[in-house]
Amino acid sequence: MSNRKIISVLILFLICFNSIAQQHLDPVYINITNERAAKIVAKLELANPAKEKAVTDIIAQQFRDLSQIQDGRDAEIKKVKADSSVVKEKRNEKIDKLKSTADEAISKLHAAYLKKLGTQLSQDKIVAVKDGMTYGVVEITYAGYQDMLPALTKAQKEYIYTNLVEAREFAMDGGSSKEKHAWFGKYKGRINNYLSKEGYDLNKESADWHKRVEEREKNKTKG
Repeated sequence: MSNRKIISVLILFLICFNSIAQQHLDPVYINITNERAAKIVAKLELANPAKEKAVTDIIAQQFRDLSQIQDGRDAEIKKVKADSSVVKEKRNEKIDKLKSTADEAISKLHAAYLKKLGTQLSQDKIVAVKDGMTYGVVEITYAGYQDMLPALTKAQKEYIYTNLVEAREFAMDGGSSKEKHAWFGKYKGRINNYLSKEGYDLNKESADWHKRVEEREKNKTKG
């Protein structure tokens, strides 16, 4: 059997396992995912109870599906690491395969999730859901760069925004706040390297920016 077929079988197994495991999820966790989804949907202002319910269910299910894949992956990785009968190189190979298989499953889940949202929401509302799942980091960070570097050109702004949007696609599948922020951190590193090549001294620009922000806050307090 080819590697591609093996991966496909493993992904199918994960999906089947997930659907069965859903029946045994902790009710407390189900409530948590429902509440998280409801908070995101509330900000969409859909003014349609039936649609709100449908979208909330889709988002909550996505949280649970992601958790099933990631928890299953992490549990298997833990077993591999604990197996001292296997040499380190072989353990690392197994871990890499587990991660790769999970990544493929998550990628398929991501595409299916967006398709489901598309049956209920317009594109701008879907973007709002993505922002809700990633704490609005795209707009916050983009605004920060513009405030720090007011002389940014149109091309530079586009580069920054495009990379933050790309980071969001990965971050929304993150299993924790730390993992989500790590994706943005990775892309911010890419952006900073680009800006350095464009001639910006980011250490100086950042220091100057913080001074300006502090001055602003002082003036607000005085006002």
